[in-house]
Amino acid sequence: MIKRQWLWVSLVVLGALLGAQLLGSERAVVPVAAQNQGLELAVYNQDVALVKDQRTLDLSPGVNEVRFTDVAALIDPTSVHFRSLTDPAGTVVLEQNYEYDLVGSPKLLQKYVDQSIRVVTEDGKEYSGTLLSGTDDVILQAADGQVTVLKLDKIREFSFPALPEGLITRPTLVWELESTKGGKQDIEVTYLTNGINWKADYTAVLADNEKTLDLNGWVTLDNRSGASYRQARLKLIAGDIHRVPVEGLVVEEKALYAPTATPAPQVTERPFFEYHLYEVQRPVTVKDQQTKQIEFVTGNGIPADKFFVYDGAQMQFWGYYQPMTDPSYGTSTNKKVMVMLEFKNGEKEGLGIPLPAGTVRVFKKDVDGSTLLVGEDAIDHTPKDEKIRLYIGDAFDLVGERVQTDFRIDTDKRWMEESYRITVRNHKAEDVTVRVVEHMFRWSEWKILEASQEYEKLDAQTIEFRVPIKADGEAVVTYTVRYEW
Repeated sequence: MIKRQWLWVSLVVLGALLGAQLLGSERAVVPVAAQNQGLELAVYNQDVALVKDQRTLDLSPGVNEVRFTDVAALIDPTSVHFRSLTDPAGTVVLEQNYEYDLVGSPKLLQKYVDQSIRVVTEDGKEYSGTLLSGTDDVILQAADGQVTVLKLDKIREFSFPALPEGLITRPTLVWELESTKGGKQDIEVTYLTNGINWKADYTAVLADNEKTLDLNGWVTLDNRSGASYRQARLKLIAGDIHRVPVEGLVVEEKALYAPTATPAPQVTERPFFEYHLYEVQRPVTVKDQQTKQIEFVTGNGIPADKFFVYDGAQMQFWGYYQPMTDPSYGTSTNKKVMVMLEFKNGEKEGLGIPLPAGTVRVFKKDVDGSTLLVGEDAIDHTPKDEKIRLYIGDAFDLVGERVQTDFRIDTDKRWMEESYRITVRNHKAEDVTVRVVEHMFRWSEWKILEASQEYEKLDAQTIEFRVPIKADGEAVVTYTVRYEW
């Protein structure tokens, strides 16, 4: 690949050539006004956005060629829709094209095979001749027949006599319009583009007593579409829309600028179809290659519940065709006790609006007043009045242990039994309660024969014990389960 710091492409009278190409057409070439206040941007959280752009054209009677250059590089050309707002009946689209063969040194080298070019190497030597190849190395043949092979990364300067036909400097939409009358017209262009995405990021700060939290929600908008949208009316749609995959459409990964926090505008939320829409109540400029954040929700003093969960097996029943009769299956133990945080997205609790999917980062103030991260978790789209449960880390001072103490099986009578002992040790200075979760993972038909304490059946394959543990103490739970098939 040619090093950018050594690359300088000399294109003779580029602007004049482009103008000559356009003027050579029999159609009237129509200039397009810059973006105005009619720009709208609706961004979905699935790496796609709908752009609605209003411009002004000065059309001539008859056939006009309109070249629309300020479009996203990752546009879906099959989604483009053009309409005249001033004279929809008298303005007809005869043809619509999307031109994307962009100028670049690899393209120029490809176009100039079997033609004369000039190059200058790093040491200042100049070579001229017919280009035989420019794929890996530059191979030139001089007028006397001598062939010179030059390494691409050793070339400082290329010079081409003209811009080859078909290459353009920016992705361009081209329309052939037939207008019954001349004059200025307001037109509207809509299209879908990839490369624009948004998600929600939440900051939750726990109170000192860990009984309440303050929550701030931010829209994080990421634009890598190849176009900027200035003073746009911005709408953000939260939901999972179904789209048909587009073959061959690839979003290039590019470096991002650091996120920039903007002053918090008012953001209104409303239902839209089976989704939720968030609209920023002021024009927003979304630059290409920019990550922008906008605050959209705030809640203070939200009741929260911190609790501990020990899932020693972390096994699930996956609907096997036959019971899992191997005695050692699922007997490994996980010692970590999870720290969970739960709160309700209700109006009485200080929230009560649909929360888009995103990441919740939980913080707590230290004794010196500094705020430190204590964990984070992802949430899905959450309607109002639903609970949000976060897994924010593993408890340092709580340790669990799960041991199989017995296993019996009678294949003729089609049953098996196994027993477990679960121990949880508390090295904290205060009493805690740990929710011990056990999964019946061997078969779908089961029953608990005996248990050392009461339990709750959470679903068809899961039970939960609420186990109180004294400070610097431990608690033991035992149970026996019988499977039949």
